[in-house]
Amino acid sequence: MTDTDLLARLAADRADGMEALLRQYGPLLRYVIGGILRDSLDAEDCLSEVSLALWQKLDSYDAARGSLSTWLTAVARNTALNHWKARRRRDSHAAEAEPASSDTPEQAVLRRERAEQLKTAIARLSDRDRQLFYRKYYYLQSTAQIAAEMGMTERAAEGRLYRLRQRLRQELGGDDA
Repeated sequence: MTDTDLLARLAADRADGMEALLRQYGPLLRYVIGGILRDSLDAEDCLSEVSLALWQKLDSYDAARGSLSTWLTAVARNTALNHWKARRRRDSHAAEAEPASSDTPEQAVLRRERAEQLKTAIARLSDRDRQLFYRKYYYLQSTAQIAAEMGMTERAAEGRLYRLRQRLRQELGGDDA
């Protein structure tokens, strides 16, 4: 079923469409979540949260900004990271909430500019290096998993990641980048 068909099905019957969406993209969502949450119970709980988030946010999907799978992956990743952070807070018995950011407006602008510079530098990477970068630092996959799925040794993946970090550090302005 194409994404267009799936979106049409969701528009016609939300419940039936969500069922089809989860049937088609469930394995991808589990894959993304599983890379962040190692505990299977946490991963299943998170998948339920992702399903609810998709139900609530489906109207905010904009095909002009990216494919459906990209949007679903981002929702799954962000929900899994939130779940992971909440779990860490609970496990450490932190009674108080995280302090709010005390960035000045100038610092916020500089942080956005640095993020844009990083995005541009990543876009200039080869497809294989970009995939390696995203798997390690966006999807938080282990080096062993990346190596196995990309057909390389763990040591080769670690070396490539090291060189990739050095290259990005150099492009972004040195050690304080």
